[in-house]
Amino acid sequence: MEIDFLLIGQGIAGTALGFRLKQAGKKIRIIDQPKSNQSSRVAAGLYNPVTGRKMVKTWNADLLFPEIKIFYQELEKITGQSFLVEEAIYRPFLSIEEQNEWMGNSAESGFRIYLEQVFKESQNEYLQDPFGGVLLKQSGWLKINDFLDAMQIYFSEELIQDYFHEQELAFDGNFWVYKDIQARSLVYCNGLGAMDSTFFKFLPFAPVKGEILEVRQAFCPDYIVNRGVFRVHLGDGVHRVGSTYTKHDLDLGPTDEAKREILDRLIDLVKLPVDEIISHKSGIRPATRDRKPFLGKHPEAQSVYIFDGFGAKGVSLIPYFSKIMAAFLLGKETIPKEVDIARYFNYI
Repeated sequence: MEIDFLLIGQGIAGTALGFRLKQAGKKIRIIDQPKSNQSSRVAAGLYNPVTGRKMVKTWNADLLFPEIKIFYQELEKITGQSFLVEEAIYRPFLSIEEQNEWMGNSAESGFRIYLEQVFKESQNEYLQDPFGGVLLKQSGWLKINDFLDAMQIYFSEELIQDYFHEQELAFDGNFWVYKDIQARSLVYCNGLGAMDSTFFKFLPFAPVKGEILEVRQAFCPDYIVNRGVFRVHLGDGVHRVGSTYTKHDLDLGPTDEAKREILDRLIDLVKLPVDEIISHKSGIRPATRDRKPFLGKHPEAQSVYIFDGFGAKGVSLIPYFSKIMAAFLLGKETIPKEVDIARYFNYI
């Protein structure tokens, strides 16, 4: 079987890049292991233009956010499924000083496109927001499992659900041969699995463990609440709440310590008890040392590429960067230096 691209991994990254290459008329195959701790499937799926404790505009937001809605809605149309939820995010202020700062931000054009409204007083009796807060737009969340499941069907002829064994790869001078496949190019999109690749061990992945809960709790607003933890209403009084962030304890299981941390932060956000904890999940995010993704070609191996390292922001980063990566693979565009893996070639 002679193909143009063999993609390793069908998380959000492999799915998006595979779609763009297929749309460009390229013959592809995607290998995705059937059972694994896939960070994509346990991720919260939020896209948020203003993040962090200091509430700053997300890195490259003005490039990234115009692509999000266009990309996922195109895939909704193609698959006939619905998985993008456009929803405002409400972020309470922690002080009068923060409130005043955001009143100023609301007048700046760079922020104004992401702001729905700035409030000077509490917006709900159940919220811990005595100083008001900011309501953000161009935000929401992706139903990641629904998205990946729909795209598995879309890739029915291209998807190989099997474990990838790199030691079975061989290069014959023209093609990368893997079992019955002859591929002109390889692209690693398999998250932390790329850390074990002989090609990309030199890249400074910085794995981060995150845990989330699904809880039953009263108060079901039509917006996401996000400060300390995010709280997304899934329907029927069930909310997804999280997440934790640790570079340690990178095992595959959820912990009581993280559960307590999430619940304590939720108390600081919503003045209501949790009626039930429905689920508790954890995942290891493929973050990078400089918090920027890995795009590019291996410096020595012929036609071996990587599209990886999106960490916790894959939903917002991947629509834009998959377009950049596909154009690069098709010989139409160069990769921006800040995300090109060439920035780490001195470490080989």
